[in-house]
Amino acid sequence: MSDHVALWLPTKRADLVQRAAPDVAPGPGEITVRARAVAVNPFDRYVQAIGDVITSYLRYPVVLGTDVAGDVVSVGAGVTRFRIGDRVLGHAAGLEKGRNRAAEGAFQEKVVLLAHMATPIPDGMPFQDAAVLPLGLSTAACGLFQRDFLALPPPRLDPVATGEVMLVWGGSTSVGCNAIQLARAAGYEVVTTCLPHNFDLVRRLGAKQAFDYHSPTVKRDILAELQGRRCAGALSIGKGSAAACMDILAACDGRRFVAQVTPPASFDDVPPGRGRMRKLAPAIAQMMFGNLSLMLRARRLGVATRMIWGGSLIDNEVGPLIYEMFLPQALARGRYAAAPEPLVVGHGLGSVPEALERQRVGVSARKLVITL
Repeated sequence: MSDHVALWLPTKRADLVQRAAPDVAPGPGEITVRARAVAVNPFDRYVQAIGDVITSYLRYPVVLGTDVAGDVVSVGAGVTRFRIGDRVLGHAAGLEKGRNRAAEGAFQEKVVLLAHMATPIPDGMPFQDAAVLPLGLSTAACGLFQRDFLALPPPRLDPVATGEVMLVWGGSTSVGCNAIQLARAAGYEVVTTCLPHNFDLVRRLGAKQAFDYHSPTVKRDILAELQGRRCAGALSIGKGSAAACMDILAACDGRRFVAQVTPPASFDDVPPGRGRMRKLAPAIAQMMFGNLSLMLRARRLGVATRMIWGGSLIDNEVGPLIYEMFLPQALARGRYAAAPEPLVVGHGLGSVPEALERQRVGVSARKLVITL
Protein backbone atom coordinates (compact mmCIF):
# COMPACT_ATOMS: atom_id res chain seq x y z
CA MET A 1 0.00 0.00 0.00
CA SER A 2 1.40 3.42 -0.96
CA ASP A 3 1.65 6.48 1.24
CA HIS A 4 0.71 10.14 1.00
CA VAL A 5 1.58 13.24 3.04
CA ALA A 6 -0.56 14.31 6.01
CA LEU A 7 -0.32 17.05 8.61
CA TRP A 8 -0.34 15.25 11.95
CA LEU A 9 -1.04 16.35 15.50
CA PRO A 10 1.19 13.70 17.14
CA THR A 11 0.04 14.15 20.75
CA LYS A 12 -2.08 16.53 22.81
CA ARG A 13 -0.98 20.17 22.48
CA ALA A 14 1.90 19.32 20.13
CA ASP A 15 3.07 21.20 17.05
CA LEU A 16 1.66 20.09 13.71
CA VAL A 17 4.12 18.05 11.64
CA GLN A 18 4.14 16.75 8.08
CA ARG A 19 4.88 13.09 7.60
CA ALA A 20 3.68 10.08 5.66
CA ALA A 21 0.25 8.53 6.14
CA PRO A 22 -0.84 5.20 4.64
CA ASP A 23 -3.36 5.27 1.83
CA VAL A 24 -6.63 3.86 3.20
CA ALA A 25 -9.15 2.16 0.94
CA PRO A 26 -12.68 3.49 1.41
CA GLY A 27 -15.07 1.19 3.21
CA PRO A 28 -18.77 0.70 2.48
CA GLY A 29 -20.49 4.05 2.08
CA GLU A 30 -17.19 5.91 1.79
CA ILE A 31 -15.11 7.59 -0.90
CA THR A 32 -11.47 8.68 -1.02
CA VAL A 33 -10.69 12.14 -2.34
CA ARG A 34 -7.42 13.63 -3.57
CA ALA A 35 -7.57 16.96 -1.76
CA ARG A 36 -7.08 20.06 -3.90
CA ALA A 37 -8.11 22.68 -1.33
CA VAL A 38 -8.79 22.71 2.42
CA ALA A 39 -10.12 25.44 4.71
CA VAL A 40 -9.32 26.14 8.35
CA ASN A 41 -11.82 26.56 11.19
CA PRO A 42 -11.52 27.69 14.82
CA PHE A 43 -12.29 24.13 15.89
CA ASP A 44 -8.94 22.98 14.47
CA ARG A 45 -7.11 25.40 16.75
CA TYR A 46 -9.20 24.39 19.73
CA VAL A 47 -8.44 20.69 19.27
CA GLN A 48 -4.73 21.48 19.15
CA ALA A 49 -4.77 23.73 22.24
CA ILE A 50 -7.50 22.22 24.45
CA GLY A 51 -8.32 18.89 22.84
CA ASP A 52 -7.92 17.15 26.19
CA VAL A 53 -10.89 19.24 27.39
CA ILE A 54 -13.28 19.31 24.42
CA THR A 55 -12.30 16.16 22.50
CA SER A 56 -10.91 13.90 25.20
CA TYR A 57 -12.05 10.86 23.21
CA LEU A 58 -9.51 11.38 20.39
CA ARG A 59 -6.90 8.75 19.71
CA TYR A 60 -3.51 10.25 18.85
CA PRO A 61 -1.88 10.88 16.47
CA VAL A 62 -4.74 12.66 14.69
CA VAL A 63 -5.21 14.60 11.47
CA LEU A 64 -7.18 17.81 11.91
CA GLY A 65 -9.41 19.52 9.37
CA THR A 66 -13.04 19.32 8.26
CA ASP A 67 -13.36 21.33 5.01
CA VAL A 68 -12.05 19.71 1.84
CA ALA A 69 -12.60 19.78 -1.91
CA GLY A 70 -10.93 17.56 -4.49
CA ASP A 71 -11.20 14.65 -6.94
CA VAL A 72 -12.62 11.22 -6.15
CA VAL A 73 -9.86 8.60 -6.51
CA SER A 74 -11.66 5.54 -5.16
CA VAL A 75 -15.17 4.47 -4.21
CA GLY A 76 -16.30 2.07 -1.50
CA ALA A 77 -18.91 -0.66 -1.69
CA GLY A 78 -22.50 0.48 -2.09
CA VAL A 79 -21.63 3.98 -3.27
CA THR A 80 -23.49 4.87 -6.48
CA ARG A 81 -23.53 8.68 -6.35
CA PHE A 82 -19.84 9.10 -7.23
CA ARG A 83 -17.33 7.85 -9.76
CA ILE A 84 -13.57 8.15 -9.96
CA GLY A 85 -12.68 11.60 -11.27
CA ASP A 86 -15.75 13.40 -9.90
CA ARG A 87 -15.06 16.82 -8.40
CA VAL A 88 -16.54 17.04 -4.88
CA LEU A 89 -16.62 18.94 -1.63
CA GLY A 90 -17.04 17.17 1.68
CA HIS A 91 -17.32 17.40 5.44
CA ALA A 92 -14.43 15.29 6.76
CA ALA A 93 -15.58 13.50 9.91
CA GLY A 94 -12.32 12.27 11.42
CA LEU A 95 -12.61 14.38 14.58
CA GLU A 96 -16.13 13.21 15.41
CA LYS A 97 -16.51 10.89 18.40
CA GLY A 98 -18.28 8.26 16.31
CA ARG A 99 -15.50 8.27 13.67
CA ASN A 100 -12.24 9.20 15.49
CA ARG A 101 -10.07 8.18 12.56
CA ALA A 102 -6.98 9.89 11.14
CA ALA A 103 -7.79 8.77 7.58
CA GLU A 104 -10.88 11.01 7.72
CA GLY A 105 -9.08 14.25 8.68
CA ALA A 106 -9.00 16.92 5.95
CA PHE A 107 -5.40 18.10 6.34
CA GLN A 108 -3.80 15.47 4.11
CA GLU A 109 -3.41 14.69 0.44
CA LYS A 110 -5.93 11.81 0.40
CA VAL A 111 -9.04 12.03 2.58
CA VAL A 112 -11.65 9.36 3.28
CA LEU A 113 -15.15 10.86 3.32
CA LEU A 114 -18.57 9.50 4.17
CA ALA A 115 -20.39 9.50 0.83
CA HIS A 116 -23.52 11.02 2.37
CA MET A 117 -21.42 13.98 3.57
CA ALA A 118 -20.04 14.81 0.11
CA THR A 119 -21.51 16.75 -2.81
CA PRO A 120 -20.47 17.03 -6.48
CA ILE A 121 -19.41 20.53 -7.47
CA PRO A 122 -20.02 22.21 -10.84
CA ASP A 123 -17.22 22.18 -13.40
CA GLY A 124 -16.94 25.94 -13.24
CA MET A 125 -16.50 26.13 -9.47
CA PRO A 126 -12.85 26.33 -8.34
CA PHE A 127 -11.84 23.93 -5.58
CA GLN A 128 -10.87 26.83 -3.29
CA ASP A 129 -14.41 28.19 -3.54
CA ALA A 130 -15.98 24.82 -2.77
CA ALA A 131 -13.74 24.30 0.26
CA VAL A 132 -15.32 27.21 2.16
CA LEU A 133 -18.64 25.41 2.53
CA PRO A 134 -18.62 22.17 4.56
CA LEU A 135 -18.38 23.00 8.29
CA GLY A 136 -20.16 26.34 8.02
CA LEU A 137 -22.91 24.69 5.99
CA SER A 138 -23.17 21.74 8.36
CA THR A 139 -23.30 23.91 11.48
CA ALA A 140 -26.02 26.13 10.04
CA ALA A 141 -28.00 23.09 8.90
CA CYS A 142 -27.79 21.49 12.36
CA GLY A 143 -29.25 24.59 13.99
CA LEU A 144 -31.96 25.16 11.41
CA PHE A 145 -33.18 21.66 10.54
CA GLN A 146 -32.43 19.20 13.32
CA ARG A 147 -35.50 18.10 15.24
CA ASP A 148 -34.03 19.13 18.60
CA PHE A 149 -33.20 22.62 17.32
CA LEU A 150 -35.32 24.93 15.11
CA ALA A 151 -36.73 22.04 13.03
CA LEU A 152 -37.49 24.14 9.95
CA PRO A 153 -38.98 22.45 6.88
CA PRO A 154 -36.38 21.18 4.38
CA PRO A 155 -34.70 23.64 2.01
CA ARG A 156 -35.98 23.62 -1.57
CA LEU A 157 -34.82 24.94 -4.93
CA ASP A 158 -38.19 26.66 -5.28
CA PRO A 159 -39.13 27.53 -1.69
CA VAL A 160 -42.67 28.17 -0.56
CA ALA A 161 -42.91 31.34 1.53
CA THR A 162 -43.93 30.69 5.13
CA GLY A 163 -44.55 34.33 5.99
CA GLU A 164 -42.23 33.99 9.00
CA VAL A 165 -38.88 35.62 9.75
CA MET A 166 -35.61 34.03 10.90
CA LEU A 167 -33.07 36.07 12.87
CA VAL A 168 -29.43 35.25 12.03
CA TRP A 169 -27.06 37.17 14.29
CA GLY A 170 -23.64 37.26 12.59
CA GLY A 171 -24.66 36.93 8.96
CA SER A 172 -21.27 37.60 7.35
CA THR A 173 -19.54 34.73 9.16
CA SER A 174 -19.03 31.34 7.55
CA VAL A 175 -21.98 29.87 9.44
CA GLY A 176 -24.06 33.00 8.93
CA CYS A 177 -23.60 33.06 5.14
CA ASN A 178 -24.92 29.51 4.99
CA ALA A 179 -27.70 30.08 7.52
CA ILE A 180 -29.08 32.97 5.47
CA GLN A 181 -29.18 30.89 2.29
CA LEU A 182 -30.61 27.79 3.95
CA ALA A 183 -33.33 29.72 5.78
CA ARG A 184 -34.31 31.46 2.55
CA ALA A 185 -34.42 28.09 0.77
CA ALA A 186 -36.73 26.84 3.53
CA GLY A 187 -39.16 29.69 2.83
CA TYR A 188 -38.24 32.23 5.52
CA GLU A 189 -37.36 35.88 5.31
CA VAL A 190 -34.08 36.64 7.06
CA VAL A 191 -33.06 39.54 9.25
CA THR A 192 -29.37 39.56 10.13
CA THR A 193 -26.55 41.51 11.75
CA CYS A 194 -23.03 42.25 10.56
CA LEU A 195 -20.71 45.22 10.11
CA PRO A 196 -21.97 47.85 7.63
CA HIS A 197 -19.30 47.07 5.03
CA ASN A 198 -20.80 43.57 4.77
CA PHE A 199 -24.42 44.68 4.29
CA ASP A 200 -24.23 44.17 0.51
CA LEU A 201 -22.85 40.63 0.98
CA VAL A 202 -25.63 39.41 3.26
CA ARG A 203 -28.31 41.01 1.10
CA ARG A 204 -26.92 39.27 -1.99
CA LEU A 205 -27.20 36.00 -0.08
CA GLY A 206 -30.87 36.67 0.59
CA ALA A 207 -31.19 38.69 3.80
CA LYS A 208 -34.11 41.11 3.68
CA GLN A 209 -32.53 43.53 6.13
CA ALA A 210 -29.17 43.91 7.86
CA PHE A 211 -28.27 45.77 11.05
CA ASP A 212 -24.97 46.86 12.55
CA TYR A 213 -24.47 44.76 15.68
CA HIS A 214 -22.24 47.49 17.14
CA SER A 215 -25.09 49.99 17.09
CA PRO A 216 -26.37 50.84 20.59
CA THR A 217 -29.93 50.65 19.23
CA VAL A 218 -29.53 47.38 17.30
CA LYS A 219 -32.01 45.37 19.39
CA ARG A 220 -34.60 48.13 19.24
CA ASP A 221 -34.08 48.49 15.48
CA ILE A 222 -34.52 44.76 14.88
CA LEU A 223 -37.67 44.68 16.99
CA ALA A 224 -39.09 47.52 14.91
CA GLU A 225 -38.37 45.49 11.76
CA LEU A 226 -40.07 42.42 13.27
CA GLN A 227 -43.13 44.26 14.56
CA GLY A 228 -46.30 42.53 13.45
CA ARG A 229 -44.35 39.56 12.07
CA ARG A 230 -44.07 36.01 13.36
CA CYS A 231 -40.51 34.95 14.16
CA ALA A 232 -39.34 31.37 13.56
CA GLY A 233 -36.45 31.63 16.02
CA ALA A 234 -32.83 32.72 15.93
CA LEU A 235 -29.35 31.42 15.19
CA SER A 236 -26.71 33.26 17.22
CA ILE A 237 -23.10 33.68 16.11
CA GLY A 238 -20.54 35.85 17.87
CA LYS A 239 -19.77 37.24 21.31
CA GLY A 240 -22.90 38.31 23.18
CA SER A 241 -25.18 37.15 20.38
CA ALA A 242 -27.17 34.56 22.35
CA ALA A 243 -28.26 37.04 25.01
CA ALA A 244 -29.21 39.63 22.38
CA CYS A 245 -31.26 37.07 20.45
CA MET A 246 -33.04 35.98 23.63
CA ASP A 247 -34.02 39.57 24.39
CA ILE A 248 -35.39 40.06 20.87
CA LEU A 249 -37.34 36.79 20.70
CA ALA A 250 -38.87 37.40 24.11
CA ALA A 251 -40.48 40.53 22.71
CA CYS A 252 -41.73 38.91 19.46
CA ASP A 253 -44.52 36.62 18.42
CA GLY A 254 -43.52 33.14 17.36
CA ARG A 255 -40.94 30.51 18.26
CA ARG A 256 -38.73 31.41 21.20
CA PHE A 257 -35.69 29.26 20.48
CA VAL A 258 -32.06 30.32 20.04
CA ALA A 259 -29.68 27.89 18.32
CA GLN A 260 -26.24 28.88 19.62
CA VAL A 261 -23.12 28.62 17.47
CA THR A 262 -20.74 30.60 19.68
CA PRO A 263 -20.06 29.63 23.32
CA PRO A 264 -20.11 32.38 25.97
CA ALA A 265 -16.30 32.36 26.30
CA SER A 266 -13.43 32.39 23.81
CA PHE A 267 -10.47 30.03 23.84
CA ASP A 268 -8.65 31.88 21.07
CA ASP A 269 -5.89 33.11 23.39
CA VAL A 270 -5.16 29.70 24.94
CA PRO A 271 -1.80 28.45 23.60
CA PRO A 272 -1.02 24.75 23.28
CA GLY A 273 2.29 25.20 25.12
CA ARG A 274 3.77 27.53 27.72
CA GLY A 275 1.25 29.72 29.54
CA ARG A 276 -1.64 27.40 28.70
CA MET A 277 -3.13 27.06 32.19
CA ARG A 278 -2.80 30.79 32.86
CA LYS A 279 -5.13 31.41 29.90
CA LEU A 280 -7.24 28.26 30.12
CA ALA A 281 -8.40 28.55 33.74
CA PRO A 282 -10.07 31.98 33.37
CA ALA A 283 -11.58 30.94 30.02
CA ILE A 284 -13.19 27.88 31.62
CA ALA A 285 -14.46 30.00 34.51
CA GLN A 286 -15.91 32.50 32.04
CA MET A 287 -17.53 29.65 30.13
CA MET A 288 -19.17 28.25 33.26
CA PHE A 289 -20.38 31.67 34.40
CA GLY A 290 -21.57 32.53 30.89
CA ASN A 291 -23.55 29.31 30.55
CA LEU A 292 -25.19 29.85 33.94
CA SER A 293 -26.03 33.44 33.03
CA LEU A 294 -27.60 32.39 29.72
CA MET A 295 -29.57 29.60 31.41
CA LEU A 296 -31.01 32.03 33.96
CA ARG A 297 -31.75 34.61 31.27
CA ALA A 298 -33.50 32.02 29.11
CA ARG A 299 -35.62 30.87 32.05
CA ARG A 300 -36.57 34.42 32.99
CA LEU A 301 -37.53 35.34 29.43
CA GLY A 302 -39.21 32.06 28.53
CA VAL A 303 -36.77 31.33 25.71
CA ALA A 304 -35.27 27.90 24.95
CA THR A 305 -31.67 27.62 23.81
CA ARG A 306 -29.15 24.97 22.91
CA MET A 307 -25.54 24.85 21.67
CA ILE A 308 -24.96 23.41 18.19
CA TRP A 309 -22.38 20.67 17.52
CA GLY A 310 -21.56 21.10 13.83
CA GLY A 311 -20.93 17.41 13.17
CA SER A 312 -24.10 15.97 14.66
CA LEU A 313 -25.87 15.84 11.27
CA ILE A 314 -23.49 13.05 10.24
CA ASP A 315 -25.61 10.61 12.25
CA ASN A 316 -29.12 11.83 11.44
CA GLU A 317 -31.35 12.66 8.49
CA VAL A 318 -30.03 16.23 8.09
CA GLY A 319 -26.69 15.11 6.61
CA PRO A 320 -28.22 13.37 3.57
CA LEU A 321 -30.90 16.07 3.37
CA ILE A 322 -28.23 18.71 2.74
CA TYR A 323 -25.38 16.90 0.98
CA GLU A 324 -27.42 14.47 -1.15
CA MET A 325 -30.85 15.99 -1.68
CA PHE A 326 -30.43 19.78 -1.68
CA LEU A 327 -26.90 21.02 -2.30
CA PRO A 328 -26.01 19.18 -5.54
CA GLN A 329 -28.87 20.70 -7.52
CA ALA A 330 -28.65 24.03 -5.71
CA LEU A 331 -25.00 24.42 -6.74
CA ALA A 332 -25.57 23.09 -10.26
CA ARG A 333 -28.41 25.56 -10.88
CA GLY A 334 -26.67 28.52 -9.30
CA ARG A 335 -29.20 28.68 -6.46
CA TYR A 336 -26.55 28.47 -3.73
CA ALA A 337 -23.36 30.51 -3.35
CA ALA A 338 -20.05 29.34 -1.92
CA ALA A 339 -19.71 31.99 0.76
CA PRO A 340 -17.95 33.70 2.36
CA GLU A 341 -15.35 34.34 -0.33
CA PRO A 342 -12.17 32.26 -0.02
CA LEU A 343 -8.89 33.91 0.82
CA VAL A 344 -6.09 31.63 -0.36
CA VAL A 345 -3.23 32.05 2.09
CA GLY A 346 -0.79 29.42 0.86
CA HIS A 347 -0.12 26.24 -1.05
CA GLY A 348 0.71 22.95 0.60
CA LEU A 349 0.04 21.50 4.03
CA GLY A 350 2.92 23.49 5.49
CA SER A 351 0.77 26.62 5.15
CA VAL A 352 -1.91 25.34 7.55
CA PRO A 353 -0.27 26.47 10.85
CA GLU A 354 0.19 30.00 9.51
CA ALA A 355 -3.42 30.04 8.32
CA LEU A 356 -4.65 28.94 11.76
CA GLU A 357 -2.71 31.75 13.42
CA ARG A 358 -4.00 34.29 10.90
CA GLN A 359 -7.53 33.12 11.61
CA ARG A 360 -7.00 33.48 15.35
CA VAL A 361 -6.06 37.14 14.84
CA GLY A 362 -9.28 37.65 12.89
CA VAL A 363 -10.72 37.80 9.39
CA SER A 364 -13.96 39.41 8.20
CA ALA A 365 -16.35 37.92 5.64
CA ARG A 366 -13.64 35.63 4.22
CA LYS A 367 -12.62 32.03 4.83
CA LEU A 368 -8.94 31.08 4.83
CA VAL A 369 -8.10 28.36 2.32
CA ILE A 370 -4.94 26.42 1.44
CA THR A 371 -4.54 24.82 -1.98
CA LEU A 372 -2.83 21.43 -2.38
